[in-house]
Amino acid sequence: MTPSARVQAAIDLLDAIIASARDGGPAADTLIARYFKERRYAGSRDRRAVRDHVYDAVRRVAERPVDGRAAMVGLASERPELAALFDGSTHAPAPIAIAETGAPPGIVPAWIEPLLAAPVERNALLGRAPVDLRVNRLKATPAGVAPCFPDAVELAGLPDALRLPEGAPVEQSDPWKQGLVEVQDAGSQLISAACAVRPGMTVIDLCAGAGGKTLALASTMAGKGTLIAADTIRSRLARLGPRAERAGATFIETLLLDQGHEAGALASLHGRADVVLVDAPCSGTGTWRRNPEARWRLTPARLDRLAAEQARILDFAAPLLAPGGALVYATCALTDREGRDQVRAFLNRHDGWTVEPLTAVLGRSHGDGRLLTPGHDGTDGFYFARLRRMP
Repeated sequence: MTPSARVQAAIDLLDAIIASARDGGPAADTLIARYFKERRYAGSRDRRAVRDHVYDAVRRVAERPVDGRAAMVGLASERPELAALFDGSTHAPAPIAIAETGAPPGIVPAWIEPLLAAPVERNALLGRAPVDLRVNRLKATPAGVAPCFPDAVELAGLPDALRLPEGAPVEQSDPWKQGLVEVQDAGSQLISAACAVRPGMTVIDLCAGAGGKTLALASTMAGKGTLIAADTIRSRLARLGPRAERAGATFIETLLLDQGHEAGALASLHGRADVVLVDAPCSGTGTWRRNPEARWRLTPARLDRLAAEQARILDFAAPLLAPGGALVYATCALTDREGRDQVRAFLNRHDGWTVEPLTAVLGRSHGDGRLLTPGHDGTDGFYFARLRRMP
């Protein structure tokens, strides 16, 4: 592909990504993979260049652009060398018209900025994320794994965490294949640690998804006790099985729930759990540096639905706790509606609960919990709180 053809390919992909964001379709990575699967002629340099163009354009624009050309013209307005490739040659985009300004730059959609729990961290919120590893204590120790990753640095306050540069090919390494490490953001590891689980406990990960935090809990529990991973999405929960097998966490039980009817399916567990983790479905605003096109998917109506769902999940989670048990609520979101306000509303609805202060080397106190942000902490954005059911 010529350099100009790469720009046109990026425009074509951006058209697909914009439409998918509007219609709730596949994520950008999926669309890019499909695009090149159908175009075997594109070499590795072509794929890398096109992907870089696409994500540079996506990161630059907060509001969903009208089309891919607007996104790329906006990027070209800041890069003369890119603008020169709009030359109208074969497989190239048409020249940029004098009055054609392209999509304007921005960090977050204007409507959501007043709802954020912290001021917008302009350089960090959309910066490229490092690769964080969690050493699996069921099979390894940090001292034993660290020599396999010479570029890794330890993270203070997280004894099982190692940080690698952005893009490190962890899944090609022997430690990953052998289940010695898992890829898990440091903030996510901190939330798992906040659960304070111990061997022999009964623990429920109520919105387990593919099981990242479930596996961290399994590691801390040393394979002893009852650990239930529950979710309403079969395809996500199915991904936990192979991961648990690789990690040696075969004591994990999975429970597929029917959305809207979870309370009935969980009735037999009422009053039995020592710890329940509710890592609730959320806006994902804390993960925009990993998924920048997610800004184009979020709408006020969707945020309303997510906030209502979070409250509903908390309400059917509460009866699962034994007296003295801990409910840990977390979201990878940076809006107060999904974090601080959600916890306060739960405490107003339910008697017999207290807030446990959380201290950690990362994050800052916010409401009844703790807030992590990319700029302040170098992690994805999270809010989490630990509530205790009174004996």
